[in-house]
Amino acid sequence: MSVNDQTSQQRRSYALLPSGPVSRFTWAMKDCWTIVMQELTHLVRQPSTFAWQLGMPVVMVLMFVYVFGSAMDVTGQGAGEGYVDYAMPGMFAMTMAFGFMNTAFVVTLNKEKGFMDRFRSMPMSPSAVVTGRGVSDIIQAGVDLAVIAGVALVIGWRSGGSLAASMLAFGLLLWLRLALIFVGIYLGLLIKNTEVAGSLFAVAFPLGFISSVFAPPEMMPGWLGAIAAWNPVSSTANAIRELFETPGAGVGEASYWIDGHAIAGAIVWPVVIMAIFVPLAVRQFRNLSK
Repeated sequence: MSVNDQTSQQRRSYALLPSGPVSRFTWAMKDCWTIVMQELTHLVRQPSTFAWQLGMPVVMVLMFVYVFGSAMDVTGQGAGEGYVDYAMPGMFAMTMAFGFMNTAFVVTLNKEKGFMDRFRSMPMSPSAVVTGRGVSDIIQAGVDLAVIAGVALVIGWRSGGSLAASMLAFGLLLWLRLALIFVGIYLGLLIKNTEVAGSLFAVAFPLGFISSVFAPPEMMPGWLGAIAAWNPVSSTANAIRELFETPGAGVGEASYWIDGHAIAGAIVWPVVIMAIFVPLAVRQFRNLSK
């Protein structure tokens, strides 16, 4: 099919969409759920992909807590003291942050296999592919988070906060993951092939590591500490440390303004990210071509 024929078919498909706002919203929700069920079906049929997604965070937990953690003094009580309590909230945040690489890779793979062209030729809501991918990924992220939390409990981590505060902390983690899903969708639609998508670790590495995940920004050089403090991942990590009542992570010890307003930052940063990348992802899908 030529590009002109494909564009004409796409326009005819869009013309079949309902015109009323309520009808369009209902159609968009149904199309979104169809995409969610398709993605979850693929996951069930290819469990190795899910196992691989979980493998790296588990290895990272064991490596940083047991290999590097013995040399870290983040509480002032001596090397390794209290590091599990400090590092695990950071690991939760980093696991959520790194998930956008998997999103981008799957979207790129679907594009290479022609699924995106099929969707574009159907009378479906243009936003359904983006929102459907987002919902299915947040379901997977919830499972990822449950597994990592289980590993944390096994190695001795415990939340010192109330049940409500702990639930809010996990909610903020999924809120960050939801925002970064749309970054992954946009990058997956933008990237040409899976080989390029596989190199996104170069983007994820500074996002996860130049942060307060493994060490407070106060322990870094001034300019680097400022970057780490204003990293959205740091805001989420610091916010959940407050909610988990992590020893040595009190608000009074904050050296940067954003550290003293971590919960607000953990709420606002994902809103800003979604405000930028949701429209970009929908527009990129609409303009997608072979």
